[in-house]
Amino acid sequence: MPREVGDNFLMGYIRFVHFASGYVLAVGLLFRIYWAFVCNHHARQLFPPPIFDKAFWSGVIHEVRWYAFLAKALRKYIGHNPLAMHIMLLWGTLFMIVTGFALYGEGTGMGSWAYVLFSSWVIPLFGQSQDVHTWHHLVMWVIICFVIVHIYAAVREDIMSRQSLISTMVSGWRMFKDKGKPEDAH
Repeated sequence: MPREVGDNFLMGYIRFVHFASGYVLAVGLLFRIYWAFVCNHHARQLFPPPIFDKAFWSGVIHEVRWYAFLAKALRKYIGHNPLAMHIMLLWGTLFMIVTGFALYGEGTGMGSWAYVLFSSWVIPLFGQSQDVHTWHHLVMWVIICFVIVHIYAAVREDIMSRQSLISTMVSGWRMFKDKGKPEDAH
């Protein structure tokens, strides 16, 4: 940066964007929870999380194996992929929000809402603030890597399988290709 360090506020702007993004992520998750209650049955697949359902965990394990090219894509989901939506989206996002607000609350001080709701229990749970930083950073990279692999897998699945994935996100209509004749499924 040109001039003296004190003349620039670059890291302050980056920090502001980071905090604003955290608030947008939290509001987005709250909207997604609201959407689960007012929309169709596909939107309700996320809530409540089926953590005690054997079929759910079987689907998660199958998707992990499929992403690692160890299994064939035998399962077709009209709704949400359990690995992408539950494990990465819901739990990863929730982890980032909780740890992020805990770190934010540490900076705002003991009387702030973020400290009372998050820092007071999250930081002691992890041991110390640096451990929360490390886990927050690590999960960020896990989510980034998963997004890259997930986009690749969705494009690959759209090309190689008999169902549309990418065009479904744009149009809202799921197509199943059967010997050159697509059938609509919504």
